[in-house]
Amino acid sequence: MHMPETRGKLTENRSLSDLTWLRVGGPADWLFQPADIDDLAGFLADLDRDVSVFPMGVGSNLIVRDGGLRAVVIRLGRGFNQIDIDGSRVTAGAAALDAHVARKAAQAGLDLTFLRTIPGSIGGAVRMNAGCYGTYTADRFVSARAVTRDGQIVTLQAEDLNFGYRHTDLPDGWVLVEATFEAPSGDPAELEARMDEQLAKRDATQPTKDRTAGSTFRNPSGHSSTGRADDVHDFKAWKVIDDAGMRGARRGGAQMSEMHSNFLVNTGNATAADLEGLGEEVRKRVFQNSGIELHWEIMRVGETAP
Repeated sequence: MHMPETRGKLTENRSLSDLTWLRVGGPADWLFQPADIDDLAGFLADLDRDVSVFPMGVGSNLIVRDGGLRAVVIRLGRGFNQIDIDGSRVTAGAAALDAHVARKAAQAGLDLTFLRTIPGSIGGAVRMNAGCYGTYTADRFVSARAVTRDGQIVTLQAEDLNFGYRHTDLPDGWVLVEATFEAPSGDPAELEARMDEQLAKRDATQPTKDRTAGSTFRNPSGHSSTGRADDVHDFKAWKVIDDAGMRGARRGGAQMSEMHSNFLVNTGNATAADLEGLGEEVRKRVFQNSGIELHWEIMRVGETAP
């Protein structure tokens, strides 16, 4: 297949396993790492319209199946990780890590502390309306820039994305490149102390030293269109997994963590099929036990191995 000229790095048949936190998955047809926004826009404008495009962040919330991905995977790097502060507004490239944005904002006396413990990058935080400690990306979002599938650079407002719980309406193949947030002011020392406390709490309750992809399933609660939980039917995924007897359950090299049963762990030699299969077994057992249907929070993409 003819591929567009590019100033970035374009690699054919590139394994994705080393680019995901769970360290599983087959190859992408192509992996494109653009040099900058113009390089990305030109590439997408010239790319055959029949070729699928999959934007990929740092792979913190992703299972790539063992058969790989029939697509051009776009992964943003150094040209997309800047963090700029102007008054109460923080603008970050889509490849900037959530934790780095939270820390740099705090140093400037701006409170984006909810991002500190979210594993991933700003593009993923916007795409999935990531949230923690009662604050969601939507609550601080001002605007974003994206490159469309046909190579146009556009500015998106909140109404364009239609933020929901762990969801936005970003069209397939569009690549977020930058986002701007409005942050409340705070004392830098107090913000730093709050983030340290959040990290300590996370490390005490979650298997942060294991190979995981964050929470496996969404909490089975009612949620409003803003992404905030209703208190009417508020269940915790870990609790219904425990009640179904699935804490510590194993399949091949995959395990539901003993420390926190809503974390799926690659114990060392798991395949994507092991991980996804165990997750589906958990969903089945929870439904049989409680009638509650768990929904994946981890994204699963690609094809199963032949």
